[in-house]
Amino acid sequence: QVQLVESGGGLVQAGGSLRLSCAASGRAFSTYIMGWFRQAPGKERDFVASIRWSDASTYYGDSVKGRFTISRDNAKNTVYLQMNSLKPEDTAVYYCAARSDSRWHTTSSLGFGYWGQGTQVTVSS
Repeated sequence: QVQLVESGGGLVQAGGSLRLSCAASGRAFSTYIMGWFRQAPGKERDFVASIRWSDASTYYGDSVKGRFTISRDNAKNTVYLQMNSLKPEDTAVYYCAARSDSRWHTTSSLGFGYWGQGTQVTVSS
């Protein structure tokens, strides 16, 4: 059974940093793309970043480029999202997701068949 478990969320002041973790289990993810999405209250779920597990190629949403970094640790089967220079508009529930089709990166949540439960990130002004 596939499980994605996020951790690392919390409350931080604007300009601060947080690192989210996504521990993946239940299958081999070496051919997958792992993604982070976020959803603020009353808004749609938005793409944040993704990483292809096999070659660590990455892709970012425009609003987080230069501030967030996605990475993965093969030994721990874990994906990270390092978030720097946080802004109040980054406040959202952050979700980890996995997609088996790793041919290309996409900002769409379609095709991501596995999702974690989410972790809350709150950035105060």
